[in-house]
Amino acid sequence: MKNGNPWVKPALELGPVLLFFLVFILKRGETVSLWGQDYGAFVLATLAFIPALAVATLIQWRLTGRLAPMQVATLVLVVLFGGLSVWLNDPRFFKMKPTMIYLLFAAILGYSLLARRNWLQAVLSEALPMDAEGWRKLTLRMTLMFLGLALANEVVWRTMSETTWVYFKTFGLPLILFLFLLANAGLYRAHGIDGPGDDAGR
Repeated sequence: MKNGNPWVKPALELGPVLLFFLVFILKRGETVSLWGQDYGAFVLATLAFIPALAVATLIQWRLTGRLAPMQVATLVLVVLFGGLSVWLNDPRFFKMKPTMIYLLFAAILGYSLLARRNWLQAVLSEALPMDAEGWRKLTLRMTLMFLGLALANEVVWRTMSETTWVYFKTFGLPLILFLFLLANAGLYRAHGIDGPGDDAGR
């Protein structure tokens, strides 16, 4: 954030997710009637999550003047799959949303490797300076991780309870991402450089 408090960005990113979780937990087992339609806790939480994410994304854009492509893609998929869940009153669409997001990210990163254009390096090189080989390794690992997360999401929502999926989505997936970044500390050290490389984006 430009000249802002350091907690603003995490609050904007985590706020909509925590709102979804709280609405689901508070209304779990209940039915709420809106516009002549009865909604369960999951779809009601989805209905709250969509505008919350849109507002949070708009605030980030106003504060920074830019949005990462992944933020835009996430918002579009949330509106699409979340909107289908609310419109059809069917939680399955929103549960599939993380799968679609992770497959999209894996496809983008995988293509960048095949095309020898490391877009991850181009986006993050200022925050995490590494040489080109380090970025290639990290991109490959992230591609495989996103494929694994897509598979994990499918297994959880198709075979476990709705409550289990909500806990998995709210806490499990962020924890896995955090552990992944932590596990690659050796890669950052081995391939770190003093500043952004001259070959960013290749």
